[in-house]
Amino acid sequence: MNLEIRNVLSRFLSLRWQLGAGLVLLICIPRFYLVLKANEFGNYSAIGLIMVLSALIPLIILNRNGRRNIGLVLPNGIFSLIVALLIGVLFSLMLYYVGSELYGTSLENWFVYIGKSYNIPSQIAPADKQTLFIVMAITGMIFSPVGEEFFFRGIVHRSFNISFGPTVATLLDSTAFAVTHLAHFGIVFIDGKWDLYLVPASIWVISMFLVSLLFNQMKTLCQSIWGAVVCHSGFNLGMTYCIFYLL
Repeated sequence: MNLEIRNVLSRFLSLRWQLGAGLVLLICIPRFYLVLKANEFGNYSAIGLIMVLSALIPLIILNRNGRRNIGLVLPNGIFSLIVALLIGVLFSLMLYYVGSELYGTSLENWFVYIGKSYNIPSQIAPADKQTLFIVMAITGMIFSPVGEEFFFRGIVHRSFNISFGPTVATLLDSTAFAVTHLAHFGIVFIDGKWDLYLVPASIWVISMFLVSLLFNQMKTLCQSIWGAVVCHSGFNLGMTYCIFYLL
């Protein structure tokens, strides 16, 4: 399957499961560590760099044919993209209500803990809060959706798909996505020490696995990886709204 890899790299790389697994280890282990450190020290700038690198990897490794085969093509219409966006928002709202019913506004609620990273001042004017929300929403709708979808639903999925078929590939890329997000919530840094919220973390990881399956479905619906990106953007928009206005 080197026909999908740039000529200069085709002597060294083959688009099979070994490449997908290697990329997951190369990107996700450092990302996991950096997110934990960001939660400890409050500096998330390195995470943006990881997202940019995740987006660039398939563009660097794959040729035009390879990029087309991971879904980097125009979607089949605006309506399917709107559906993908709305489904992403609805999933985030559902996850908010599950967290609120189970854990209220405690730090065991995943959105409450993640909301700490937004650094929303306790005393903030409504207009300033709206401005901050818009900035955070736009940022969240661009960087992680593009970076993660190009990476997980793109080159990682394609590598596993060639070796194992689409069903196993979807399960594998979704598992990698879900476990990676354990660094965002589950392993928590509170009051100067680390802890593991076992049950909330399990619910969160399962939710990330399910939403990853959803992103794959939206990629199929739109016949383009942009369906997954837009659905992911909708999820992040909904999550940001919940953190700013519902918690």
